[in-house]
Amino acid sequence: MSYDRTVTLHGTFDETVAAARKALADQGFGVLTEIDMQATLKAKLGHEMEQYLILGACNPALARQALEVDPSVGLLLPCNVVVRAAGDHVVVQAVDPATMVALTGLDAMEPVAEQATRLLDAALTVLAEERGGGHSYELE
Repeated sequence: MSYDRTVTLHGTFDETVAAARKALADQGFGVLTEIDMQATLKAKLGHEMEQYLILGACNPALARQALEVDPSVGLLLPCNVVVRAAGDHVVVQAVDPATMVALTGLDAMEPVAEQATRLLDAALTVLAEERGGGHSYELE
């Protein structure tokens, strides 16, 4: 089982981060957390790596629905979206919401995961269309 929804894009890292934030916001996701892995690993370990940012995206209505099904699903929230440099491209990856269903084993989580998938796919599709990229997931 693949656990990601991925687009590979043209453009700069900073432009892609801004575009990803907008695409997520347009689909009802706010960014609650931001982790700069490049800076963290450099500061803590002296490790050099390409730009790598983890955005903790949350759609409050979907989060509420998921938490009502299983309060422990908070362990899987917010939805992580990674923006990372990959040579002369920038990759944007979102965790596949179907992992909530697979990991919890709860059929009642399926409608929430399906809606989250539609919204994340819409955001990734906009990014791919605007930034000339391809995707590695199937649109329904």
